[in-house]
Amino acid sequence: MEKVFPLIETRRLILREVTIEDAVDMFKYLSDTDVVKPMGLEPCQTMNDVCDEINWYESIFREGTGIRWGITLKNSGKVIGSCGFLNMVSKHHRAEIGYELSKDHWRKGIASEALEAVVTYGYRNFHLERIEALIEPDNLPSQKLVEKQGFRREGLLRHYECTCGKFDDLYMYSLIKEDLNDIIHCEDR
Repeated sequence: MEKVFPLIETRRLILREVTIEDAVDMFKYLSDTDVVKPMGLEPCQTMNDVCDEINWYESIFREGTGIRWGITLKNSGKVIGSCGFLNMVSKHHRAEIGYELSKDHWRKGIASEALEAVVTYGYRNFHLERIEALIEPDNLPSQKLVEKQGFRREGLLRHYECTCGKFDDLYMYSLIKEDLNDIIHCEDR
């Protein structure tokens, strides 16, 4: 039986499955060095590069090791970024979260809105206990984004990844279910 890709709706966004039809919109931000550098990726040079990314989204969903939603504004339907889980380990109820957003939409609260929705979905539907975010030390906007969502910095992973021909240090952030419950209870007061 084939899995149905879930749709998430927020106040301003629809988070949905991306398809090959979205490749042109995705090329706009996946070819932007400022967007993809913090992800440890080289900018896409061709539409085939974008199709490879879409195929990766499909494969992690099919294999059950992740899920990546395309971020769309309700009023346009165009994919302007993505957010989702990778490296899911169901045995340990753990996943890593990743995201990127077109520069045209930075500093508008869109990434925060998408991240909150995906985190909530992960805890409710995948029964996660721990969500991790790996962030380069010089990526201050991303650090602020996850900290705003309640993630805590656990430490520095030295030379954790080799990307784009260099070794990268990454901060490990985590949000465990208990942290999220604490945040929700504080907001209820």
